[in-house]
Amino acid sequence: MATKQSKVAVVTGGNKGVGFGIVRALCKNFEGDVILAARDEGRGMAAVEELSKEGLHPKFHHLDILDHSSIVRLRDFLQSTYHGLDLLVNNMSSTAPFSEQAEMTCKTNYFATLDACEVLFPLLRPHARVCNVSSTVCQWSLAKCSDVLKAKFTGTDITMDELTGIMKKFVESAQHNKHQEEGFSDSSYGMSKVGVTVMTMIQQRDFDRRGADDIVVNACCPGYVDTDMSSHKGTLTIDEGAETPVYLALLPSNVKEPKGRFVKKKEISDWKI
Repeated sequence: MATKQSKVAVVTGGNKGVGFGIVRALCKNFEGDVILAARDEGRGMAAVEELSKEGLHPKFHHLDILDHSSIVRLRDFLQSTYHGLDLLVNNMSSTAPFSEQAEMTCKTNYFATLDACEVLFPLLRPHARVCNVSSTVCQWSLAKCSDVLKAKFTGTDITMDELTGIMKKFVESAQHNKHQEEGFSDSSYGMSKVGVTVMTMIQQRDFDRRGADDIVVNACCPGYVDTDMSSHKGTLTIDEGAETPVYLALLPSNVKEPKGRFVKKKEISDWKI
């Protein structure tokens, strides 16, 4: 039975793909309870059952990241059961075609992830670790942005409100097919992951300014993994794709680097263009 002193990790989108691999690895390496959070209860419970056959014991909790009240219910569960949160892996992702507009992709990948962070971050305990799963595509999209946007995205003084305003502007301009005129790249998925990566850097900067007790936030690319997201064209297994997110999730206490970084293959990747 969990106690309020028990450590706890949450992995969103944990029922399949890289998220499933992350849950599996954390069950083996994290000293605490691992919460497999997913929108589809049936698939989530099936994933828990599959892992139980391997002798692993994650716990399922429903989470629809697009529903604020669902995030709040997860927060309340964590607060009442564990009185805190030690590890958060934001793995939920969407890659809707551009023809379906940028709204849903950015809503899932950026806005909903930011919402989850804002709701759950007050629970983070000293030495907590957060990994926001991004993608190398964010670097490609950044390279295709205008010089003005590049300067904003790579600057050290951009605020979360400013970033959110830029992401809203991207969605609006994409809906009118004017995003390239406004200096954005032509990839809604890439732009959403630019948002996730810059969000990560802002979050770490804010924790550092507050003097938060060794709370570390990083973004990462899991690699080109054989999942639905890659139409199963990826060359990595889900367990291989989980390696970098899990590395970041289990960074030791008082680590100096990486902090607020974009990481690939367990190494810091330059964000400057």
